[in-house]
Amino acid sequence: MYVVLITYTAPLQEIDYVLPDHTAWVGKQYEAGYFLASGRRDPRTGKVIIVRPMNRDKLKALLATDPFSLRGMAHYEVIAFDATRTCRELAPYNEAIMEPL
Repeated sequence: MYVVLITYTAPLQEIDYVLPDHTAWVGKQYEAGYFLASGRRDPRTGKVIIVRPMNRDKLKALLATDPFSLRGMAHYEVIAFDATRTCRELAPYNEAIMEPL
């Protein structure tokens, strides 16, 4: 699994202008089954996304399609971890018992 920390590198006024496109992009990733959770950082300096297990290169390519990335408006820190213990609802993503995409 991955935790992706997105940090804005553009002013919030510019971020807000692109936010609808980013939100639509996030929705597509949920529909594809890639994202498990996401939300705004507090304070509002960026976003956090929890991503299901997948090949790291695939994730890198996926993040490159984010409108924030395409416009050079954010920095992405990808933190990989092995989810070997999960709540019942996330059991299908427990890497101790599953194969990554």
